[in-house]
Order: sequence, then structure tokens, then C-alpha cells
Amino acid sequence: MKEITTKQLAEKQKEDADISIIDVREDEEVANGMIPGARHIPLGEIPHRLSEIDKDKTHYLVCRSGGRSGKASEFMDEHGYDVINVDGGMLEWKEDTVKKDQ
Repeated sequence: MKEITTKQLAEKQKEDADISIIDVREDEEVANGMIPGARHIPLGEIPHRLSEIDKDKTHYLVCRSGGRSGKASEFMDEHGYDVINVDGGMLEWKEDTVKKDQ
């Protein structure tokens, strides 16, 4: 499984504002803040929402600490998606966050 640190992800996001970040945490978790520009798809919904995710892009998957996003990364990789797990998740994210749908 490919991984990236939160610091590396923050640098990539500064270089390319159009990168795809998918937050797989639950609703109550993202209510406390998420990475600006991230898309929220809870882990349990990933299998049913694959058709909404562009197969031609690289997607960075994030959760609280990296475990659930790792599971989502493995699942999506098995289905032909280019995915990178964000190691350390939101616990390690030091940059700004936004409330969902801001």
C-alpha cells in the first residue's frame, strides 16, 4: 500500500489545489473539521459510491489515524483505483481545517 505523511500531503496540496483527498471518517468526526478541499465519503459507503470516484485520478485517503483509510485504500486499489493512504491521519494533520461543506 502506498502511503504519504500529512506533511507531504500538505505540501502536495499547496502545489496542486486540485488534488483529490477523500475523508473516510464518520459524520460526527468530520463535524470537528476536515482538510480544506477534501471530500467526505464514510468508510462504509465507499463500496457503494465507487462510481462517484474518478478512476483516472490519484486519491489520497484520510481518517483519524490511518487505519480505516488504509482499509479503504486496499479496497479501492483492488478495484483499480490509484490511492495513497495518509499515514497518521487527522491526528497528525497540522494545517488548517474547515467545517464540512465550507
